[in-house]
Formats: sequence, C-alpha cells, structure tokens
Amino acid sequence: MTAEVRRALFSFLVELVVYGFLIAGYFLLVLHLLGPSLGQIAKDHIRLYALLCVVLILGQSIVLESITTFLLRLLRGRSE
Repeated sequence: MTAEVRRALFSFLVELVVYGFLIAGYFLLVLHLLGPSLGQIAKDHIRLYALLCVVLILGQSIVLESITTFLLRLLRGRSE
C-alpha cells in the first residue's frame, strides 16, 4: 500500500468512527430532550411533525458535517 492510500484509508476510518459517535450522541440527545414533545406533536399535528423531522434531519447533516470536517482538518494538521 502506498502512503497516499494508507492516509486516505486512515482518514476514512477516523471519519467513520467520529460519525458513529456523533450520530449516537445526537440520537440520544434528541430522544431524551425532544422525544416526549415530538411524540405529542406527532399525535396532534402530523404535518408539523413531518416538517420538524425534516428540519432536524437537515440540521443534523449540516452540524455533523461541519464537526467532522473540523476534526479531520485538526487531525491532518497534526499528522503533517
């Protein structure tokens, strides 16, 4: 394996692990903080619930991508 391939594989594995922890943490946070409220909204206002879920999904993707990009830049800066 060349050094470039090894570095790309290492970055991918780090990103995969970081994403795993961030998604698990986000899921537990949303479940704990917003679970009861979202459950009640789902029962009473299904369209509002659908909109909130889409907003949460979009927000999650933006925040997780930003955090992962920052961490990888930090990691690459230290390794070079």
